[in-house]
Parts: sequence; structure tokens; C-alpha cells
Amino acid sequence: MSFNDYLNQNDIQAVLNRELPSEPDPILMILEKQELTTADFQTFLTPRAANYLEQMARRAGDLTLRHFGRTILLYAPLYLSNYCVNHCIYCGFSANHTIARNRLTPDEVDQEAESLAKTGLKHILILTGESRHHSPVSYIKECVQVLKSYFASISIEIYPLNTEEYHELITAGVDGITIYQEVYDEAVYRELHPRGPKRDFRFRLEAPERAGSAGIRTINIGALLGLADWRREAFITGLHARYLQNRFPEIEISLSVPRIRPQYGGYQPRFPVADSDLVQIILAFRLFMPRAGITISTRESQYVRDNLIRLGITKMSAGSSTRVGGYAFNKNETGQFEISDARSIAEIRQVITASGYKPIFKDWHSLEAHLS
Repeated sequence: MSFNDYLNQNDIQAVLNRELPSEPDPILMILEKQELTTADFQTFLTPRAANYLEQMARRAGDLTLRHFGRTILLYAPLYLSNYCVNHCIYCGFSANHTIARNRLTPDEVDQEAESLAKTGLKHILILTGESRHHSPVSYIKECVQVLKSYFASISIEIYPLNTEEYHELITAGVDGITIYQEVYDEAVYRELHPRGPKRDFRFRLEAPERAGSAGIRTINIGALLGLADWRREAFITGLHARYLQNRFPEIEISLSVPRIRPQYGGYQPRFPVADSDLVQIILAFRLFMPRAGITISTRESQYVRDNLIRLGITKMSAGSSTRVGGYAFNKNETGQFEISDARSIAEIRQVITASGYKPIFKDWHSLEAHLS
């Protein structure tokens, strides 16, 4: 049964609409449990739970220390291309925007990699706009061959692939996938994706399962917060993560919590997510998924990121650019979205250390790379 089948066979709205008993206090009772049900998880996303963030934070902190210790893994995104055929209403790279489009050559990828590797980072996330024509799998493989000389871990955030294509990239050296469903409300999804292959809700939804079946090492998912009601979106994201963890127990599952940032085109979030809402989502994820990684990107301000270190975050981007050629060149003035935390990797490393945590630049390498 796919996750799409799971959603169709379960009345998600009934869980979201249920009323909590006034006595005994369900939130304090759930905090004493060792394993949460889906109904427990939803309880932590309710307005009433917002009054218990301090208690939730203590429990979430204990769980994070137990499973991850005082560590924060650092990584950076690397944009290979910004060509796109989708017309996503909220994205700076949307096909209907008149912006400069570029794709790095293999030599330029090498220069970008060299520039980024000098910072000490060993984990990268490579991104392309969603255009198979401009960024075919063969091109991505060619770039991976260049990048794996510099980095221990290469993850991809690209258009959804079929199982065979994921296997092809894994064989080339890719070990992780990040893919955001963007919005789990299918009606809203279709409204926000009026044209392009991304309009296929199910094909995107089941992409993590295809990558898992192909043998990927890590899967990172998330909803783009601000596109629809955040309580519902966070709830289904958590269900998706647990589904993947149960189906692929050998794979490292993690969640991201991206909020919409200003971008070319000026789309404004319909459902703003306050800082306190973001904290509640992160705490609920940690309490529901104690072993899952939680990623926070430079979409968030330095104030928010600094204060989230102790609340369950396990991975942070650092020194990021959302432009093609953003590290060694200035090929584009238009990034996918505006960075909020523009501090250098050295500055973020210092903040993590001052918080009593250890910044990690590398936590994995392939056996093939080790033997070579």
C-alpha cells in the first residue's frame, strides 16, 4: 500500500476535527507516553497544545539528546540549473517568470565544488529547476561524478524520478533525496500547480517510495509552510514520515520545516506561520518521530535558527546560496528565494559551539570512496 493509498483509506479530517476532553488533561498524559499514536501527534498540533510548549520542549530535548547527542550536521545547497517547465505560483524559478536561466557546465561545477569544499563542508544538496530537457539524468550523473571528488555525501532535490532513474543516480554516487510535496491538500496543490508535470500530485507524493525501493540512504520530506493550513499540513507530513520509516526501517528519514520566503513574483503566503507555530511543529515532529532528523534551512532568520538548536534540530544549512553559480560565480542575480540567515559557515559553527553543541561536517562516507 502506497502512502497515497493510506491517505485515501483513512479519514484524516475526522482526526483533525475531533474534540479533546477537558479532563484528564490529554497533553500531560501523552507527554508521559513512550510511543505516540497518530491521534497523540495530532493533539500536539492543536491550539490547546500551544499552551504547553515549555513542557513539550523539555521532553523533545531529552529525546533528541538520547538519539542524536549534542550534534548539528551542517550542509549547503548547490544549484546546478534554474531552468523549469512548471508554473508553480509560489516559486521564483517558475516557468512563467522572465528571469535569466543558466546551467553550470561540468567545469563550472568543479569550480563551485572547489569553492564550497574550502569551507570544510562534506555534505551537499544539489538542486535543479524541474526541467528534464535542460537537466536530464545524464547531466546530473555527470555533475555527481565531479562532486564526489569533493564531498562525502551528495543529496538531490530535483524533479521526481522513476525507480530505475533513482537507482542510476545512487549507483553514480547519490545517497540522499530531498523532495517536498509542497502541499498535501490535493485541491490546493492543483490550484498552485496549474501547468507542468509537477501537476501530477500522486507521482510526486510517491517519489520518496520509489527512491527508497531503489536503495537510497536518506530521505528528507516536508511541506512548504504557508500554502495551506499548517496544522493539517504538518500532521500529514508527520504521517508520511512515519509511513516511510515503517516501510524502510533501514533508511534515515528526516523532515524539513520550510516557510515561504520572499521570491521573484512576490507570492504571499495565504496561511502565515508564526515563529511560535514553527516551534510547535518542530516539537510535535520530535515527540512523534524520536529517531527522525529535523532540518532547518537559511530560509529562517539567525534569531530563529539560534533558538531552535536546543529544540530538536539535527541538521542546518550554512553559508547558503540559492543562485546558480552562487559560490564561485555570479551567473544569476535571481535566486529561488531570499536567504534570511546570511552568516558564514564559520559564524554558524561558532554559534553552535557556544550553544554547547558540536557542529558536524561529515557523519558518513561510502565504502567505495573509503576504499579508493
